[in-house]
Amino acid sequence: MKDESIFITGAGSGMGQLAARTFAEQGYAVAALDVNEKGLLETAENHQNIRTFNTDVTNFEAVAEVVAETEEKLGPIKRVYNAAAIMPLGRVVDQDIEIFHRVMDINYNGVVNVSKAVMPKLLERNEGELVNFASLAGWVPILYMAAYNASKFAVVAFTEVLHHEHKDSNVKVLCVCPPPVKTPLLDQARDTVWPKVFDQGEPIEAQDVLNAIDQAISDDELFVFPGKQTRLGQRMRRWFPNLIWKNVHATEGF
Repeated sequence: MKDESIFITGAGSGMGQLAARTFAEQGYAVAALDVNEKGLLETAENHQNIRTFNTDVTNFEAVAEVVAETEEKLGPIKRVYNAAAIMPLGRVVDQDIEIFHRVMDINYNGVVNVSKAVMPKLLERNEGELVNFASLAGWVPILYMAAYNASKFAVVAFTEVLHHEHKDSNVKVLCVCPPPVKTPLLDQARDTVWPKVFDQGEPIEAQDVLNAIDQAISDDELFVFPGKQTRLGQRMRRWFPNLIWKNVHATEGF
């Protein structure tokens, strides 16, 4: 067993689940957080070094308690994966106001809560990695995704500032911006509204995202753009925003 621990939110499914199992198999003690109890049980199955916490990332006090318990019982936190997120889609006028508040509370405020709780620990030791999950949707807005886009734009801005505030330390702060990934998160789009632009490319594999994170840490990069065309998509948004919107409107039909 390693002396350090890994702290992962959204660990009940998708990339969080894959990351938890991967680090457990590497010999790390893993703190796996989610509100999905069934998913957490699946994550920890056959992995005695994964400790599960039924924790809502929107509750700062609860998150801070789990961080403290992780440091005390599992070992100093080496890396954090802020992967908890939801993605219900729809037109702004069609979605309930509570959905907008809930998306921002989980996708953005959850990232802030975990970052605030864990960064003092990492800075005190002057080592470790904080990996915040944004999305290509944090750069490229499209129809039906106003709530999700806004939350991920916020994560991009927050993480970029946090990175530069501690650029002279040995703590690495990263912002991961993948395109659609083959995880259960996409099912929330299928259950609400599926943007046709999603069909213009195949979702990438979760393992590709995790591999890109490892490479970015090695290269000391802030932004992680997994997938062959992801960085190009981000640049196209900056250089040719009207062209992006023209394609979106033509594809969606309005």
